[in-house]
Amino acid sequence: MIGRLRGIVAEIGEEEALIDVGGVGYVVRCGSRTLGRLPAVGDETVVHVEHQWSEAQGPRLYGFSTREERSVFVMLQAIQGVGPKAAMAVLDVLPPADLAGAVQRGDQALVARANGVGPKLAQRIVLELKGKPLGDGLVSGGVIEAPKVHKASATGEAVAALMGLGIAEPVGRRAVEHAGGQLGDEADVGALVKAALKEIGR
Repeated sequence: MIGRLRGIVAEIGEEEALIDVGGVGYVVRCGSRTLGRLPAVGDETVVHVEHQWSEAQGPRLYGFSTREERSVFVMLQAIQGVGPKAAMAVLDVLPPADLAGAVQRGDQALVARANGVGPKLAQRIVLELKGKPLGDGLVSGGVIEAPKVHKASATGEAVAALMGLGIAEPVGRRAVEHAGGQLGDEADVGALVKAALKEIGR
């Protein structure tokens, strides 16, 4: 089983990247968040990989920027109705710490923003992730023990809001993170969105 690839970025597509490891090219399916974080073609990168196999599709590699994302990707697929595509979509909208915040608050609507995830499936995801380790902490009984989850959640909601305005996720996330660095940890969603739009030039 392949768990990690260190190699040269050979190609970057809309849903996958080609990573050259010692002359062998590995096609790795990635979400837009991971693709947006990859270095330029020709540069070295490390991708954390979940290697899956099915009779219909054969072997497939799913790539992530962090081990946490890969772990949550696997965890999501243990939920009935959540396949690789839906799990990837959830992580595109909510990285692990943001997802932990959504589960803590019971925010099904935020989870339902993921492409292909309807209200019923979002409800199931929130209910079944209670008590599971997500991001930097453990969500249990509505209490999360994790540093900076509030900020991470605000960041995720701000990025989601920008995506709703037609701004690409990587562009929105960079602007929100820059805005967060200027405004500090206590900045709310509205302030982050306003500052990010100014950063983007809208």
